[in-house]
This record gives sequence, structure tokens and C-alpha cells, in this order.
Amino acid sequence: MKVLVANIDSLNISTYSFEELFLNDSFLIQTAKSQGIFEPKLWFGEFGELLQKNVVEAKIVFTDTGLAIPLKRFSANPSLQTLEFAGLHSYKSKSKYLHKVLKDLFLKIQNSYIKRIDIAIDFRKSIPQSVINALNKARKKFKYFDSSYFKTKGEKKSNPKINILIYDKSKKEKLDFKLWRLEFSFRGNYFNKLTLREIDVAYKKIIKSIKRFTGLNITINPLNT
Repeated sequence: MKVLVANIDSLNISTYSFEELFLNDSFLIQTAKSQGIFEPKLWFGEFGELLQKNVVEAKIVFTDTGLAIPLKRFSANPSLQTLEFAGLHSYKSKSKYLHKVLKDLFLKIQNSYIKRIDIAIDFRKSIPQSVINALNKARKKFKYFDSSYFKTKGEKKSNPKINILIYDKSKKEKLDFKLWRLEFSFRGNYFNKLTLREIDVAYKKIIKSIKRFTGLNITINPLNT
């Protein structure tokens, strides 16, 4: 049976502090929210989203290649700082630069906890109907703007373990070729305190979950290549 290559599009990791990693001329850290500081326009201007109430501290890591990387602390566990790499597998130049930052830091962040991994499986033209049928058996389809989410019974905004969606990637990134994305977003509860050092364990677990939901056989491009 054919094996599809899947890619990590987003990675969130947590530890007590990441800021010492960025104390050099290649980076600049700016605070958008902390005690006595609130700059929501700065955050929205960089990421196009509002600062959520559960974020007690929000900083932006600016790189010398023009990237803006979110750095947050959440009210649920403010002792941990979360670094978010979003868009690792896009069709824009940002993806290449983001990979470079992650690769350069990779050995220094091995003890960080994995909080989120988004897996992207891209299809030219359309997603196979057999995959859609399998997803419909496992979950209920819910349309939200240009994306279709597959949710469990009683599930609300997001699932603490696995979110599943499909969308027209060519439309989202204004590509000159047709591309549909099947995306699995694996959240903190799914990893149960796995660290980045144990990411091969996470890969094996993810591959089994995607097979169970879709019938697809996948392999995952490793992060540090």
C-alpha cells in the first residue's frame, strides 16, 4: 500500500523560559502583554489575532530574517513559557526561515515539553473520497468558513487531544496550483508530558492515530532535517 509523506506544519513546546536562547544579535524580543504592559495592536499586527484572556504573558521574538515568533505564558500554568512555530510547512519563504531557526535551536530545546504538533497531508486536486468517508464514520463534519472540521459528539471549539480539519490550501496561500490539506492537530493531552527528546515516540503514536482515522499509511518528515 502507498505510503504518503506528511509534514509537521506547527510545533508548540514549553519549558520554564526560552528567552536566554535569543540573547544575541539575530533576535529581538518585544513584550505585548505582561504585568503593566498591554499592546494588543502590536500582537494583532504581527499575527492577525487577538490576545486571549488565558494568556498572561505574550512576547514576540523577531528574527533578523523578518520572522515574528510567539512566546506565551498561560494562566493554567504560568511557570511554563510556550514557544510556537507555526507555518513550518507552507509554500511561502517564511517556512524555510522558520525551519532554519528551529534547526539551529533543536539541540538546545530537547528537554522542552511537546504541547502541540500539527501534521499536514497535502493532496493535489482533491482529498480521496475514501478518506472523507472514513472521517465521517469517526466524527461529525462541521463547516466553519472555508474549512471543514471533524468533531466528536459534544465537542465544542477545540478538542484537548486531536483536532481534524480539511481546507483548500491553494486558496489560503493563493497558490497557482490546486492543493487540498488534511490537517491533524495533536494537543498537549495527547502527548502526556513527552519531551522533544522523545519525539520519535510521538511520531509513532501520530502515525497510528492517522491510520485509525483515515486508513492512510504515512511517514513523517523529521523536524531537524
